[in-house]
Amino acid sequence: MSNRLNTTPNDLRAFWMPFTANRQFKQNPRMMVAAKDMHFTAADGRQILDGTAGLWCVNAGHCRPLITEAIRQQAGELDYAPAFQMGHPKAFELANRLMDIAPDNMANVLYTNSGSESVETALKVALAYHRARGDGSRFRLIGRERGYHGVNFGGISVGGIVANRKMFGTLLTGVDHLPHTHQPDKNAFTRGEPEHGADLADELQRIVTLHDPSTIAAVIVEPVAGSTGVLIPPKGYLKRLREICTRHGILLIFDEVITGYGRLGSAFAAQHFDIKPDIIVTAKGLTNGVVPMGAVFVTAEIHDAFMQGPEHLIEFFHGYTYSGNPIACAAALGTLETYKQEGLFERAAELAPYWEEALHSLKGEPHVIDIRNIGLVGAIELEPIAGEPTKRAFSAFVRAWEKGALIRTTGDIIALSPPLIISKSQIDELIDCVRSVLNEVA
Repeated sequence: MSNRLNTTPNDLRAFWMPFTANRQFKQNPRMMVAAKDMHFTAADGRQILDGTAGLWCVNAGHCRPLITEAIRQQAGELDYAPAFQMGHPKAFELANRLMDIAPDNMANVLYTNSGSESVETALKVALAYHRARGDGSRFRLIGRERGYHGVNFGGISVGGIVANRKMFGTLLTGVDHLPHTHQPDKNAFTRGEPEHGADLADELQRIVTLHDPSTIAAVIVEPVAGSTGVLIPPKGYLKRLREICTRHGILLIFDEVITGYGRLGSAFAAQHFDIKPDIIVTAKGLTNGVVPMGAVFVTAEIHDAFMQGPEHLIEFFHGYTYSGNPIACAAALGTLETYKQEGLFERAAELAPYWEEALHSLKGEPHVIDIRNIGLVGAIELEPIAGEPTKRAFSAFVRAWEKGALIRTTGDIIALSPPLIISKSQIDELIDCVRSVLNEVA
């Protein structure tokens, strides 16, 4: 029997919720019980406009028929197949479909179960690649301040969000960080890529000189830093990073867990910015958030470096029980087909100018100190309440929920990233809701 109508959990105590103020939530829970297209249904029956694509992942909208039917069929045909020394057709079909839309220098795919696992996989590939080439002195990894690369030890080591790192000891050794690119004094209310800040990429050359390039394996950055509050790369910044990495034989990893699968109007941000990284990390929009899955793309040069020695030996000692899970692969194939049939990447590009105008119409509203946008993603930065950081934005989040819209906050920043199926009238509705909230919160 379906539990769809069971909207009241019997007890909230056992579930320790992730990235949540648990005590506050359990006093006044915000429960979702159904979803369709652009809306969640709350436990009280209200329709909630999804302004965040769930958690940046539901790019095609909710409960889409091709995806749900693909999952249903696969669950009744082949529910699980081991990934070690065995295979199933959809894992190979999906890899080929992914390479069809990936940047043209990508050649091979490794499967994971999340963005966090994709980051760990990419870091391990980078380290092992240099060793496979006889260059094992390259052990250092370079991340960036305010970067978010998931919650596993490698990810928080190269990541640069203090709250995610401070409780977990020394983390990985041999890690350094670039400065972040947020310069509100120079770039406030920029539309698209900021004019100022490309020179911040030159800090990589300083770090390379400090440690010696022969010790550095990889640099990992988000093309657009999402979870920290939508930080857009300055014009020319990513190109400079690519040039410095190429000059010194360092791998460049793009963490596209958020930007992948159409968020910027191209399949991947690497294509939007016309940069060719060596490794691309993906998850979220790969399966539209329906089944946990991630994928890491690598170049043929990286893949082929491992394909040495006797053919009966395992080339790379890494993988997961659920790598390329049949149901996850089916969900991903259904998702890619939905993107293709409905032209959702192109739709995102077409809607981006309208989204930009709507978002920047909030300039001048109470507490707004900056607005940033690119593709179908945006941020409204609020002036913090003195002595109470994050409180103003969190109050806005709760009030938006009460008014019928889901937004996301990080620090005192409202982040918006709606499903790519959003209409212009729904953009207006979302922005009007935010405007109303800004005029109500203290």
